[in-house]
Amino acid sequence: MTLHIPFDNSFARLPDGFFARQRPTPVKAPQTVAFNQPLAQLLGITGEDDPALAALFSGNALPDGAEPLAQLYAGHQFGQFNPQLGDGRALLLGEVVGSDGIRRDIQLKGSGPTPFSRRGDGRAWLGPVLREYVVSEAMHALGIPTTRALAATRTGEEVIRERPLPGAVLTRVAQSHIRVGTFQVFSARRDNDRLQTLFDYTVERHYPQARDPLDLLKAVIDRQADLVTRWMAVGFIHGVMNTDNCALSGETIDYGPCAFMDAYDPDTVFSSIDRFGRYGYAAQADIIVWNMAQLATALVPLMPDTDKAIEDFTSAVHAMPDLLRRHWRKRFGQKIGLHDATEDDLDLIGELLTLMQTGGSDFTNTFRALSEGTAKDQIADRDGFADWQVRWQKRLDQEDNPHGLMRAVNPVLIPRNHRIEQMIDAAVEGDDAPFHRLNAALATPMAENDDFADLRQAPANHEKVRATFCGT
Repeated sequence: MTLHIPFDNSFARLPDGFFARQRPTPVKAPQTVAFNQPLAQLLGITGEDDPALAALFSGNALPDGAEPLAQLYAGHQFGQFNPQLGDGRALLLGEVVGSDGIRRDIQLKGSGPTPFSRRGDGRAWLGPVLREYVVSEAMHALGIPTTRALAATRTGEEVIRERPLPGAVLTRVAQSHIRVGTFQVFSARRDNDRLQTLFDYTVERHYPQARDPLDLLKAVIDRQADLVTRWMAVGFIHGVMNTDNCALSGETIDYGPCAFMDAYDPDTVFSSIDRFGRYGYAAQADIIVWNMAQLATALVPLMPDTDKAIEDFTSAVHAMPDLLRRHWRKRFGQKIGLHDATEDDLDLIGELLTLMQTGGSDFTNTFRALSEGTAKDQIADRDGFADWQVRWQKRLDQEDNPHGLMRAVNPVLIPRNHRIEQMIDAAVEGDDAPFHRLNAALATPMAENDDFADLRQAPANHEKVRATFCGT
């Protein structure tokens, strides 16, 4: 059976200036590493998992109905505005409406140069492709809004980074790839016609209840506050929260130098290019407010009264820190068994985090151990924890089934950095078994499974990953 993708491409119907039409660059010897059959079924993609998949998901063959294009956007990168970025190594094949009624993009990442490549080769190497596949699917299993991975394909060619490395293409699925930077590019150009067109398109696709740009801004702020606090609740660090990596759909997008925190420290930074900790673990809550301020600035030209718009948009952005704190309190209250934590519970949460930080406790294992009655083994200060536990238990007496709640929100497994690196090292040598094992384990992150007990362990000192890289 020939693979069939039911494309319905709304972004490709926008006027000129939003994208550049571009075909993928063929590769030498494509080979499928993984094909996400359950996701394909959700998208209405039918056909056999056969060698034809490798040709399609490497860009060597275009499916019927595809309209490949590279999207235009700008962005603040580590605080510095770049007026034109765009998809330099990615192509939107088209869109499908899934069986759940949700419209999603299907995009190739690593499919060759585009007009926005900025002297890059437009390719990706195998490591970042497999990292994004594993981590994005793990985030989905954790219930965190995210882009997803439909396929990973070796190209049979090498790409040159610090050294020759095996090339690969990721097929990524997202509710859209509209970014804060997509609005910024037209606002910076004072192209109000295209800015209005983009606003209308975004509202129709994602926020049909929004009546004007202020409504849109508030809706995006709500989704981003929810998203970032969900990240923090599992110890996730995005690593490169530039405005071109901030999706208006409220999904996690662009898994570059991302990482999961092992030992708890709010100042944790992994990204090798984040020299000043701009996108560190705790800083993410501040940066998302900054990003929303940039979106607000980009939307101002659409308002008839500029002074009133600035006043209203400023008020909406200034309200975001309190919104983030409420979301954070809810998430971390649940992590210690409180269904609806109050301001009075913040000291209890904070004292546990201080005990964890002081003793270098593993973030994931400590919170999971709370529901198992073994948390004292995770905390170096046994006396301090004993005092805290008395007050915590007294508070839990007011809750209904707190241990069930904790087991539901505190994962057993996360994509630990050292396991990701070990998986990549094996794949480079041609062994994909660790990749498939990680995917299988992380599909049920809350489950206790002795077969994956080793994946639960914090890294030994010699296994610790101290820096992560973009992969470009």
